[in-house]
Amino acid sequence: MSGLIPSGIAVLVLVGLAALARLARPTPPLDEAGVRSLLGDDFPGAQIDRIWLAGDGSAALARSGARALYLFRLGDSWVVRDLAWTEAAGAPVRDGRLHLRLPGVSPRLARPVLAGWPPEPA
Repeated sequence: MSGLIPSGIAVLVLVGLAALARLARPTPPLDEAGVRSLLGDDFPGAQIDRIWLAGDGSAALARSGARALYLFRLGDSWVVRDLAWTEAAGAPVRDGRLHLRLPGVSPRLARPVLAGWPPEPA
């Protein structure tokens, strides 16, 4: 019986640590400098022509020549996907949201509201 109490306390401590491990860190909203920094990590040397930010700071779309780089929050981190610029520029806008088609990305995450979208035709 004397070994049961320390074992019970150890189990409670482990359960508490497991619960804390599932808490997401707060992720600050994106700004233009943050977008450039994050995209530079995944696409070193990419020339960013223009950036469109989501109003809530949870996503951004950047034009890099013939590519569109889409950055969005997933949990407590950032994920980047790229697609052809023509696909991004031609994506439909419904209810103020850009509807990107990205394989392997939830449609909910691929529907940002971007300030200043759609871009002016070149």
